[in-house]
Amino acid sequence: MRTTIGGAWRTTLKMSAVAALVAGAASAFAQSSVQLYGQVDEWVGAQKFPGGQRAWQVSGGGMSTSYWGIKGSEDLGNGFKAIFTLEDFFRAQNGRFGRFDGDTFFARNSYVGIESPYGTLTAGRLTTQLFVSTILFNPFIDSYVFSPMVYHVFLGLGTFPTYTTDQGVVGDSGWNNAIQYSTPSFGGLSGSAMYAFGNSAGQNGSKKYSVQFLYFNGPFAATGVYQYVNFNSDPADLGTLVSGMKSQGVGQLGLTYDLKYVKFYGQYMYTKNDQQIGSWHVNTAQGGVTIPAGPGTVMASYAWSRDGGGLDQTHQTWAVGYDYPLSKRTDVYAAYLNDHFTGQSTGDTFGVGMRAKF
Repeated sequence: MRTTIGGAWRTTLKMSAVAALVAGAASAFAQSSVQLYGQVDEWVGAQKFPGGQRAWQVSGGGMSTSYWGIKGSEDLGNGFKAIFTLEDFFRAQNGRFGRFDGDTFFARNSYVGIESPYGTLTAGRLTTQLFVSTILFNPFIDSYVFSPMVYHVFLGLGTFPTYTTDQGVVGDSGWNNAIQYSTPSFGGLSGSAMYAFGNSAGQNGSKKYSVQFLYFNGPFAATGVYQYVNFNSDPADLGTLVSGMKSQGVGQLGLTYDLKYVKFYGQYMYTKNDQQIGSWHVNTAQGGVTIPAGPGTVMASYAWSRDGGGLDQTHQTWAVGYDYPLSKRTDVYAAYLNDHFTGQSTGDTFGVGMRAKF
């Protein structure tokens, strides 16, 4: 009898120990997590930049640049979480990492931070606030192939040597050596501030900074952002873009209004470029719509920029497209873009593509 009781007691003890281990593991899993995610986007068509030649291609990033990422969080208690994100762009058409040869590996985002009831603080390589405002308030979002506003903001000064232009924003869609604070949302309104260092001895005055607000309330959304830079990739390197250039300030406003049967988009941007002697500015505006059509969406956008001084250019770009969802994670699309600078032959891009998210 004692043996039977002892065996039962030992069995109960073992079961309790296993249950405790399982509960501990479940608790640890609930307190921390790691997630793998990303998307693959490929398109087939032809592209001709203003003043350039047409190229037929199978290429990546028609509607969104392909990337993969890992992010995680750990519950620290009292509403605080430690977070990290590592995200790498890649080109599925040739299997290479980065958006172009020479791109850094984790170019999309690479940071650690703390989330709390009082906001979020992150440090590392961070997506710029200007990029966020630009893509959220135009119909083609973050397409470097078919979005007119992305062309006017990010495909210009120091980016595409095929363009004879002094328009566009200095720098990438992400900043190295950056720190950012983002507020919690207050009735749909949130704000953030970012600062990036030159990280070079004797160059402590080299800096980049920006501030932003975002507002989402029912069918209406708005944003405002200001960005200042006095270096591109390395301190004192703006002169390699434009002779004697010393700094650039950019202000952008964006609005959307969703009527369900049509969604309206509008943006205005003012860019001021300072040189050692003199300066020039650029005014940019974008208007667009998305319209539900069957299970998919029709997209249309027009962007216009005008030099005040500088090369005295007008830049006009328009695009139309259709996006059709095959599932919650996979869609196909077709689009056409027309692009023109004063004094240069017109460029255009057309093609069809497929995007899969995971």
